[in-house]
Amino acid sequence: MTDQGPRRDEQENGWDATQPPPPFGATGPDSGAWEPPQYPPYFSQPGAPFGYDPATGVPFSPKSRLGAGLLNILVAGVGRMYAGQIGLGIAQLLVAIVTCGIGWIWSLIDGILILINGGRDEHGRPLRP
Repeated sequence: MTDQGPRRDEQENGWDATQPPPPFGATGPDSGAWEPPQYPPYFSQPGAPFGYDPATGVPFSPKSRLGAGLLNILVAGVGRMYAGQIGLGIAQLLVAIVTCGIGWIWSLIDGILILINGGRDEHGRPLRP
């Protein structure tokens, strides 16, 4: 037989039959050992378990914007109470009760604005998306 050079699969994999393989567990740039990629810790910050607001850099609240908006639309003031703004939630609920349901429009509009723009919790953090 004649030596025709490396085989096609050796050329594709970068493996050279004339050199021994690297020892098991060897690390280094040419060792062939696979190392997992090192990702930055996006969601593992101890001060912000739900991440940061990209516009302001303030950590997100653990309370959901969707939950607060839908609760405020369905039952007057409950979404604001869920977000931690107890006084505003009670005011919306009382206005809806005193006006026999007509004051629910305030809570409806407020719930839609929470869904669109987001709101803030009792500590001033933006509600998470």
